[in-house]
Amino acid sequence: MASVTGLLSSYPGRRAVVAGWGQDGGVPTPPPADVLAPHDTSHDEIETRAEFDRHLVAGSLAGLTVQGLRLDLDPIPDLTATDVAGTLFVGCRFAGREVGADLVRRGANVVPPFSGLPYPTQPAHLYTPTDLAEGFADAGFAGMYDTRVYDHFRAHGGALPDVKEALGQRLHDHGVDNALADATRTWLATHGPQSVVGVMGGHAVPRGSAPYRMAAVLGWELARADRLVVTGGGPGVMEAANLGAFLAARPARELDAAIDLLAVAPDFTDHDRYTAAALAVRDRYAATVPQQRGPGLDWARSGGLAIPTWLYGHEPANLFAGRIAKYFSNAIREDTILRLARGGIVFAPGRAGTVQEVFQAATKTYYGTDGASGAYVFLDRAYWTGELPIESLLRPLFAGSPFGDLSGSIHLTDDVREAVRVLTATA
Repeated sequence: MASVTGLLSSYPGRRAVVAGWGQDGGVPTPPPADVLAPHDTSHDEIETRAEFDRHLVAGSLAGLTVQGLRLDLDPIPDLTATDVAGTLFVGCRFAGREVGADLVRRGANVVPPFSGLPYPTQPAHLYTPTDLAEGFADAGFAGMYDTRVYDHFRAHGGALPDVKEALGQRLHDHGVDNALADATRTWLATHGPQSVVGVMGGHAVPRGSAPYRMAAVLGWELARADRLVVTGGGPGVMEAANLGAFLAARPARELDAAIDLLAVAPDFTDHDRYTAAALAVRDRYAATVPQQRGPGLDWARSGGLAIPTWLYGHEPANLFAGRIAKYFSNAIREDTILRLARGGIVFAPGRAGTVQEVFQAATKTYYGTDGASGAYVFLDRAYWTGELPIESLLRPLFAGSPFGDLSGSIHLTDDVREAVRVLTATA
């Protein structure tokens, strides 16, 4: 059998390959900054009827993108004299097929909404808790929008959908991408990317437990310190962190009271009771939580952001985030959370999913894929050094980063307030 060295000798550049063997020397530097940086295309996009009507009065939609509008509702617009050269209508509904056909004849591109889908193929806005819970009051968990979409997702192949379903899901997720960029633009311009903090941890942590309360206090403290709390949008630690941010304008005793109310339905597998308890708490404290879809920052300070996926649609929706970027693609969703959380990430105890997130984030930090990273804060020192000794792997990895020794960014603590001090020290 030929040796590895012998095989390598037949390739040009073999000495360079052998020299880098085992040292990861062939890994490229991060992509150019303009490849990863968000591009502001908002001036080319029409996402509300008011914007659309302003352009209609001016007589031109040329070169613009019209997203997800109901142009079949009164007042039905007359587009016959409007310049639509190069206009993209995506996910819009028209009064009749002939309207779309006429637009195409005059130079527009039309991607109509797909029939038979329970979700929009080009959502113009992020979801709110009210959107996902729509239908619960009449039909319970099985009848709410979030569950109806998940049932459809399962019935059409789940993670391996047929072609029509795959196209619909990709269009939907692109719309969420776009809406997420729009929703976070004002926050990032005001506070900077280092003000966004991710919170990861176990989804099975029961309401009312000590870890749940710890994560809720963490979200409460971070939101009060003008940090945008971002979670994966699931139950357990993720719900607790968004709950804390949801009640950031309230005193700590009311956060404790809200957790006590939720604790009557501690287990997320009891879908109806779990969801009903969340909606009851939302209703009780709704007076301090603005619900408008405007471009301001109130939603960020009243629940933060959740980024879940219908791949885990068997878990009840987290109804305490201010805005919800829900994807079909779990891979896009995970990368998006980590890309946004430039102000640091808190890892509460969790199992395989949390560990995966630790090292997916570590890859980005090691190579500087998305720019500078914030602190890695591990809550529960004994867990992360004993039960799952991640620290012993992560410190030497970060010490050898191409950007210098980053091992100082790793912090282990049992104190939530210490975690907050670390995360708010330099943003």
